[in-house]
Amino acid sequence: MTDGLVLVTGATGYVGGRVVAALEHAGARVRCLARRPYALAGRVAASTEVVGADCLDPATLPAALAGVHTAYYLVHSMGSGRDFAALDEVAARNFGEAARAAGVRRIVYLGGLGSSREGELSEHLRSRQQTGDVLRGSGVPVVELRASIVIGSGSLSYEMVRALVERLPVMMCPRWVQVRTQPIAIDDLVAYVLAARDLPPDAHGVYEIGGPDVVSYRDIMLEYARQRGLRRWMIPVPLLTPQLSSLWLGLVTPLYARVGRTLVESMRNATVVTSDRARREFSVRPRPMREAIARAISREDAELAATRWSDALSSAALPPAWGGTRYGTRLVDSRSLVVGVDPRRAFAPVMRLGGDTGWYWGNALWKLRGAFDLAAGGAGLRRGRRDPQRLRVGEALDFWRVEGYEQDRLLRLVAEMRLPGRAWLQFEVTPLDDERTEIRQTAIFDPAGLTGLLYWYGLYPVHALIFRGMLRAIAERAETEPAR
Repeated sequence: MTDGLVLVTGATGYVGGRVVAALEHAGARVRCLARRPYALAGRVAASTEVVGADCLDPATLPAALAGVHTAYYLVHSMGSGRDFAALDEVAARNFGEAARAAGVRRIVYLGGLGSSREGELSEHLRSRQQTGDVLRGSGVPVVELRASIVIGSGSLSYEMVRALVERLPVMMCPRWVQVRTQPIAIDDLVAYVLAARDLPPDAHGVYEIGGPDVVSYRDIMLEYARQRGLRRWMIPVPLLTPQLSSLWLGLVTPLYARVGRTLVESMRNATVVTSDRARREFSVRPRPMREAIARAISREDAELAATRWSDALSSAALPPAWGGTRYGTRLVDSRSLVVGVDPRRAFAPVMRLGGDTGWYWGNALWKLRGAFDLAAGGAGLRRGRRDPQRLRVGEALDFWRVEGYEQDRLLRLVAEMRLPGRAWLQFEVTPLDDERTEIRQTAIFDPAGLTGLLYWYGLYPVHALIFRGMLRAIAERAETEPAR
């Protein structure tokens, strides 16, 4: 395995961040190039060097590339506007020339699949492949990995597909929905990227990588819907132009409005593997699309369960907003109060929630919700709780179940009432100093399609009122009830 210094550009991006983490885990010597070095604070290991540089400013590159054996080029300018192709060309030329001058042995570049034999390439795909040509023109050996849609929570194309499925029970589908593609799981993509630095010195050129399934974007949408338990109808509309399609995309999923047209135009091209070179020279064996989507969904569940909302929100990573803050497909509503007691006393009222104790505020509303749930075939509030003073993971608590429990620190409940989605209610207790403790209450909802979104936003004022009152009552009891 190559033990020289590795440089990663684009470390703040979706793929780059995962490549850095994988290299660190493998024990590699890593340096990150970033225009905003502060953006990597706390996101890389202490052993990883971070240097400030910009591929559009050639004067900043020699110091970043000094002593580098392998350089990962994972940057692009698609979000910069209409001139992104020209910017990408300038950046690649500057980087390639600086890499040659620094004696870099290999550049690993992540580009895009697509062949002009099946029609004129979109501007986006043409720019991605031109970037590879420019890097090769520097004289430094280049391993160019060309991939299609990446399946993983956070991937732009996957997030766009997911947003459409989550929000639209009926979709008017333009022609690109039927275009063939060969998706690859993010873990398999990262495995290819890491393995590229260990190829023989004479191995360079283009490697087309993808999962084993050749499918359409429609197939991806339907498989995601199936795994999420959503029924979706797709109506083909062949006359929907790329411009109208991008406007529609921006209306339905505003997050992608800026890059929508570029994405849509690139989706008109089939992006499938036409060469078996990667399979012959790499040991990576990518997983099927169904497994990749399941892994993306389950990983988001794991990340959700591991998240400390006290840390996430206090670091301003998730700014508060009416209706909650989005975290993947989830909607998160979190609030906190500080009490002048130790964590044990702060947690005591939380530990006694439900059953005969009730929910401290709005018990009549809780009972009404339980009655509705019972009428709909759910558990209602009739299950109560096993013990009024003690909890353990896995036991029922009214129409919730205890999913996570840490004495004097955390209680996480998963809802078992009838809902158009999945819901959690979590309480965290965090000591601030010797005399003060923060109690944080977090409601999390994973809506099932449009019905779930209507449920969340329609009842949000009521939920906010109940949860706010409950938190205040918990804080009051923590400060007034005698220690036990």
